[in-house]
Amino acid sequence: VGLNGGRSALVSITNATEWGTVYDPDQVAALASVAHAAGLPLHMDGARFANAVATLGCSPADLTWRAGVDALCLGGTKNGAMGAEAMVFFDPARAEGFDYRRKQSGHVMSKNRYLAAQMLALATDGLWLDLAHRANTKAQVLGQAVADGGGRLLQPVQSNGVFAAIPKAAHDRAQATGVLYHLWPDKTVQGADPVPLRLVTAWDTPDADVTAMAAILRG
Repeated sequence: VGLNGGRSALVSITNATEWGTVYDPDQVAALASVAHAAGLPLHMDGARFANAVATLGCSPADLTWRAGVDALCLGGTKNGAMGAEAMVFFDPARAEGFDYRRKQSGHVMSKNRYLAAQMLALATDGLWLDLAHRANTKAQVLGQAVADGGGRLLQPVQSNGVFAAIPKAAHDRAQATGVLYHLWPDKTVQGADPVPLRLVTAWDTPDADVTAMAAILRG
């Protein structure tokens, strides 16, 4: 019981993380061990799970149930699907009542088969990993361009996110050409030198856009 009278229900981690970094199977297993020792299940927010698997080159099982994960939210929306995610329980007993809770919280959509069809397509012939690999590769190009242009990475590029601080001159060049991206952590860093930013690539980010941005970063 916490100081506010609440009761812990689970431990939740995100993989890949909001900083674009990745937990490997050993790290997940270590976290699962701590959670289970406290009597708590381990949930994995896998909005970018495909990117993590594509980076590590491991089996999805090695990164989830074999490492002690009890439930996975398998993301589709950030990997080519439209409004489609899947909830995976590795112990069927933990799924009991989930369908009712989902309905009570307003998360049941009409014609759900159209969402399911997207997840089925992603799971066919390794498409989900192919798309994630494309996004990761584009991020690696931008990460290298940051280093080539005198900037520095705030975190290793391990998925499809690039967190970096770039010279203000590079930021000014990007703004002059109409490039849009997120300043990090928010717009209050406008005018800083170097400028911290967040770049995110997707499976469908045009190669021409990546090439153009890389050239701006290199100067």
